Amino acid sequence: MPESSTLSPAIEAINLSKRVADATGELTILQNVNFTVHAGGTLAIVGASGSGKSTLLGLLAGLDTPSDGTVKLDGQDIFALDEDGRARLRKSKLGFVFQSFQLLPHLNALDNVMLPLELRGDGEARQKAEAMLGRVGLTSRLKHYPKYLSGGEQQRVALARAFVCEPPLLFADEPTGSLDAVTGEAVITLMFALNREYGSTLVLVTHDPSIASMCERTITIAAGRLV
Repeated sequence: MPESSTLSPAIEAINLSKRVADATGELTILQNVNFTVHAGGTLAIVGASGSGKSTLLGLLAGLDTPSDGTVKLDGQDIFALDEDGRARLRKSKLGFVFQSFQLLPHLNALDNVMLPLELRGDGEARQKAEAMLGRVGLTSRLKHYPKYLSGGEQQRVALARAFVCEPPLLFADEPTGSLDAVTGEAVITLMFALNREYGSTLVLVTHDPSIASMCERTITIAAGRLV
């Protein structure tokens, strides 16, 4: 579906640049990146390894700070907030899916999914987490710790954790990068199905063109610039 000017932007990257010091002086990771994603849209960010894709995703989420420019999420300039303010915004608006799953090893599947709900003070955390794990096909694995789950099962737990708070924004960084092709396809199909159901805005970093083609739009980053 083409981007419509009548739809409000959920994400705006405005003249976004990131530079860091290295042994030779200054390294430019991103330079003057501009784009918008409308509410409920899906965007794939593609590019070669080291092109700046993951750095861009970190900036969009406020996990890193830009050298120049800013990011607006639902109209809020996130870098006008302090670090605590950005953390509160992430807790209320963002869900994350990572290549390395990022599950807490000392918590079982149910507790991993309950955690973001408990941090919000949700009195129905257990019921909601159990229901979401059921949605991703893991009703029989609620009490299993990450080390006893396959890679695909761990990523499904991560999907359940990302969606359980019904976030308006979902960021995914190479979510199938640690999975075999068959398992990865099943996980990505589930992620898009959940995303459609909840109507969230999805930004996905991937090196896989077949995954990128499932998004409404694709942008390519090369040597830190939008191509």
